[in-house]
Amino acid sequence: MFLKPPYKTHLDQLREADPEIAAAIEKEFERQATVLELIPSENIVSGPVLEAMGSVLTNKYSEGYPHKRYYGGNEFIDVIEDIAIERAKKLFGAEHVNVQPYSGSPANMAVYFALLEPGDKLMGMSLAMGGHLTHGHPVNFSGRLYKPVHYGVDKTTELIDYDEVRKLALAEKPKIIVSGATAYPRLFDFKRFAEIAEEVGAYSMADIAHIAGLIAAGVHPSPFPFTDVVTTTTHKTLRGPRGAMIMCKASLAERIDKAVFPGLQGGPHEHAIAGKAVAFAEAAKPEFKEYAKQIVKNARALADELNALGFRLVSGGTDNHLILIDLTPKNVTGKQAEAALDKAHITVNKNMIPFDSRKPFDPSGIRIGTPTLTSRGMQESEMREVARFMDDAVRNWQDDVALEKVKLGVLDLCKRFPFYER
Repeated sequence: MFLKPPYKTHLDQLREADPEIAAAIEKEFERQATVLELIPSENIVSGPVLEAMGSVLTNKYSEGYPHKRYYGGNEFIDVIEDIAIERAKKLFGAEHVNVQPYSGSPANMAVYFALLEPGDKLMGMSLAMGGHLTHGHPVNFSGRLYKPVHYGVDKTTELIDYDEVRKLALAEKPKIIVSGATAYPRLFDFKRFAEIAEEVGAYSMADIAHIAGLIAAGVHPSPFPFTDVVTTTTHKTLRGPRGAMIMCKASLAERIDKAVFPGLQGGPHEHAIAGKAVAFAEAAKPEFKEYAKQIVKNARALADELNALGFRLVSGGTDNHLILIDLTPKNVTGKQAEAALDKAHITVNKNMIPFDSRKPFDPSGIRIGTPTLTSRGMQESEMREVARFMDDAVRNWQDDVALEKVKLGVLDLCKRFPFYER
């Protein structure tokens, strides 16, 4: 399995000091160990990443940047943050990296804060078509502070039509064009986005939160060197701690850094930055490249089997780690399917599909992905087994007896691919 060696969790002091919290953590451990985790934004970090996250670094304040702090006692913090920055630059081929953003949404906010003024036009993928809240959705800060312009996918192919993106950009003249998504199962042509942005005088920005690990491993095209600024979370396919970073051209470095601190954030979370550094080192190893390739192989095998079982997949399949399923032909809603699959110990998330007629809390689809199962060592044959479990659960979504039978099969599969040790 790719998750080597198994990491032994330690809760001895916590059990004694706070048994309620310890018990809840133990239950979550058990849940993660006994489910097929198919949410594409989730993964399993290595033992070394967990140790860095739980280290004494959480005790230290370090406002500012390496070698220019507002607090004393940061000589070793500077070493760690410098290492994280250099590893990220090498891993992605970036000119400048800021590893301090707390999460993906604050990272995107920092980019907008650096490059836009309130009321400027921000062009991104519509949430309903697969984009993210921070790409200009009206309920989000990005859609309230800036004027959103949204592109989507072609109704027939369910793929991005780059000619239509260009026409929209020429008509609207946005100041920034964001590429990237949370529910788009195909490759992004980042170079084409950058060319469109250059043509209309906009900044090009890529949000690669979901596919960063695939890009680092060379199994998805990279937004470098032509994209102006790139944001990503450091978990998901990158398999690091919950957090984010911003990568950009050297010409934008000062503006980006000032936007993160002191513009939007105070003291960085250095325990998380240490975890990021560890994850970047892991992602530079040959075995991570094989892991990322297996993520894609697994996603395609899962998609092929689901197709064979009569599921309708948005765009017909996948090129990356995720699959978006339209359940309309199955006469089941995303909410109903999610609940039934939960009972069978298969974790997914309900999700809107392009041109969905249903509401976000009860949409027509579900979104699934293969990063976590791949981390546990599962391969194509297991993906076909997973697809059959899903088919049984969705077909019998109102039958608790049938769902219990599926659950027993799931538990057996989970036992064959161990989680962390206790």
